[in-house]
Amino acid sequence: MSKIRLFGTSSGYVEIAPAAAASNNTLTAPSTVGEIIAKDAAGAIGVTSVHTTNVVATGTAKVGAAVTISESGIEASGIGITCANINGTQIGGRRNIIINGAMNVAQRGTTSTADGIHTVDRFKMGYGGENEVLTQAQVDVSSGTSPYAEGFRKAFKITNGNQTGGFGNGDYFQVKYTVEAQDIANSGWNYTSSSSNITLSFWIKSSVAQNFYGYLKSQDGTFRRYIFETGSLTADTWTKITKTIPGNSGITFNNDNGEGLILELIYFSGSDETGSVSLNTWATFVSSLRTPANTATWWTTNDSTLEITGVQLEVGSQATPFEHRSFGEELELCKRYYQQINGDNNDYTGFSAYSESSTSMRAVVQLHPPMRAAFTHSKSGSFRFQGATNDSGDSAYSFSLEGVNTTFNACTIRNTNYSGMGAADRPGNLQFRQDGSKLKFDAEF
Repeated sequence: MSKIRLFGTSSGYVEIAPAAAASNNTLTAPSTVGEIIAKDAAGAIGVTSVHTTNVVATGTAKVGAAVTISESGIEASGIGITCANINGTQIGGRRNIIINGAMNVAQRGTTSTADGIHTVDRFKMGYGGENEVLTQAQVDVSSGTSPYAEGFRKAFKITNGNQTGGFGNGDYFQVKYTVEAQDIANSGWNYTSSSSNITLSFWIKSSVAQNFYGYLKSQDGTFRRYIFETGSLTADTWTKITKTIPGNSGITFNNDNGEGLILELIYFSGSDETGSVSLNTWATFVSSLRTPANTATWWTTNDSTLEITGVQLEVGSQATPFEHRSFGEELELCKRYYQQINGDNNDYTGFSAYSESSTSMRAVVQLHPPMRAAFTHSKSGSFRFQGATNDSGDSAYSFSLEGVNTTFNACTIRNTNYSGMGAADRPGNLQFRQDGSKLKFDAEF
């Protein structure tokens, strides 16, 4: 029984040994480049082994339908595995550019009818032209659902009002997230190249079966937008949406703390801002042409609902499993944009302060972590100044924000409406005097 040496030298060759039981073995010409077929006279495969030594091969090898091996790496089930991305952005390191994508952090509260960010941190509800206000809320993800099985426990939920006037031209509704410019500029996405991609993925559930639109918008240079659709959703069923978005030569992102990439996960509007536009391509942003015309069913259905969770934006052409971060990590990231100090009425919580006069005091507030930019301030509840010898009365008057330091991690607040504080320049404390009293600092976009 002979062996067949296909090619090579004494130091490197490929050798085929026919099966011992085979007779009249023949080497059949391959039908595909790189294929080796050896058969006996009866047509049975007669190869027992293939030996390779010091052979350098070029090209691509295919193993089944799902695995491709080439010089650059191994691709399995559609997810590219190469030396570069094992240590790079797609598999290794932080992947999700979105903060609070699992909707776990809600510093301000869990339900609100106000426009803006008032429940889930970093996600903004916007609406206009309504007959009845919409409600935003942080809600639980039901067990037994696909998002729950993937580790999601919270969702951002919008409940519609009763829009008895129908779908007007100026009516609109949106779920919006803003990425800081420097977070995109430093993400590793070569956003000016059409061969470099980012991938957006999220879970969505609507009480009404219909298609929804969304878009990405670059906020520096000439505004550009990329419109996508969810496809028709099945009512009351969680659906995972995945969109791979290429770069574009017209996109600009500054390396600063301003608005970079706006993500309108859902944008729902009347004819004032919709029309004939192309999907899945970058184009100059036109305010009056944000998406194609919307189906009106969700808007005109009383108490219709929409839920979103698991929002991930990552560099690369594939959606990888969601990057779950601890609650503490997400809270710390959210505090760059908003932080809230809660007190009670037991006199034990407060800040160092001093009296300017018998009616005026200043207090210094330290914030951690430093905030994104110069912030605004608001308060709720009542406070008092407790001095070394005199205490003021409880006051629900607002504080003025007298100064923010250049690193955005401290400020001075002042009240000029207290009474009975005694003389000026006396040390003391600013105390919370009511359960639920809050100091709020906001650096959101």
